[in-house]
This record gives sequence, C-alpha cells and structure tokens, in this order.
Amino acid sequence: MTAPYVKTTTENQIQTIEFFHPAHNSLPGDILAQLAQAITDAGNDESTKVIILKSGGERTFCAGASFKELIAVNDAKTGEIFFSGFANVINAMRKCPKFILGRVQGKTVGGGVGVASATDYCFATKFASIKLSELNIGIGPFVVGPAVERKLGLTGMSQIAINANEFYSPQWAKDNGLFAEVYESTEEMDAGIKAFAENLCTYNPDAMTEMKKMFWSGCENWDQLLFERAKISGRLVLSEFTKETLKRFK
Repeated sequence: MTAPYVKTTTENQIQTIEFFHPAHNSLPGDILAQLAQAITDAGNDESTKVIILKSGGERTFCAGASFKELIAVNDAKTGEIFFSGFANVINAMRKCPKFILGRVQGKTVGGGVGVASATDYCFATKFASIKLSELNIGIGPFVVGPAVERKLGLTGMSQIAINANEFYSPQWAKDNGLFAEVYESTEEMDAGIKAFAENLCTYNPDAMTEMKKMFWSGCENWDQLLFERAKISGRLVLSEFTKETLKRFK
C-alpha cells in the first residue's frame, strides 16, 4: 500500500502540489500541515507563476477529515487543533499570491469540498460529485463553510450542508459556481488544465497577484474566524451523539 504523501513538482513555471492518502485521500493532521506548508512555499517561490493542486488516485479527490483521527479526539483542545489543520490549508490558499488551479478527478466529501472551494479556478470530471457530510456525524462544515459559501453562495452552501446524505452532481457544482469546467475524462481534464496553466504563465504575474487580492477581499478576518469555527467543531466532536455515531466507523 502506498504511504501518504504531499509532493511538489515544477515544470515551466507551473508548480503542481499533489497529496495522497490510501484512505480515499482523507486528510490527517500531518498531511494537512504538509499541504499548508507546500502551498505557502509555492506562493513564495519567485520562479513559480501558477499552482495546480491535485490528489493521487483515480476516483476520489478527497474524503475530508481522517475518521481515525476524529475517533481518537478525547478533549476539546485536541479537536480544535485537528480542525485547525483545515483552517491552515484554506488560509494558506487564500493568502497565496499565485492563482491555484484545482484538479478534482472524483468524489469529494466534507473538508475536501472546502479545499476545492478555496482554489481560484477549479477543473473537474463528470465523476466529481460533492457532499458536505459533516451533519451526518453530529458536527457541521464550520471551518470549510466560509470557503464553500464564497463559491456557492449561502443558498448553495446551506443546501448541501443540510442535505448531508446527498451527493450533488458535478454539473450542479458547475451551475452553482464551484467548478469552472467539467470534463468527460481525467485525460481531457489534464489536457485542459495544462493548456490553461501555460496560458496563465504568459500573463503579468503582478496583475494576477493584484487580481487574487481583489477576489479574496473581505476574507481578511478568516485568520480569526476559521479558528473560532475549529473550536465549535472540536467541541461538537466530543458530544455523546458524535462519539456514538463515530463508533460505527471503527
């Protein structure tokens, strides 16, 4: 079995950050920390003009939080620290001065929807259904909510957050603003991303940085907001309801 990893590769001023976990690309704390650092480093790399964020494997982009780590949370501080991992990744993406292109090859759940939402331009395949499943286990999409709401609007975000059992189609995600392009196959998507990223590299990097600041204006309070939200999730994950629900995943 392939071990979890975060790796970066650079080609023609395009830096690709890839994460992987054998449990459907779920994100434990150490992978979240590596991911946040890789995004920050790519943003600071003067030779990089565009960033592509992707996951390994064929059919799942990201299963969200690691259930193994969630089950192990026994106090509020540990819970807060765990959920802060997603806050750190989203804030790293927000503050990164380069455009981040998302590559969503398959289903994405919970925190994975938040990661996809924090990209600046997101590509997907027809297999890339999305689900905000947090309510199912007794918590809610508190940390990723602001990123998802920024893309889907409050109506779209609340719809998928309340209807926590339902996978929403890639077309729904495109119609509601999360995905910019939806392709029939991974190969077609990869060709589309490559051409798009190469074209972005011909643009003025200073103009792209200023545009990114403009697109994310109004989110400056997220350094505080997302960590306040992490405390809510950290508290709820200790509730009797959630502890009982999580036993089913052991």
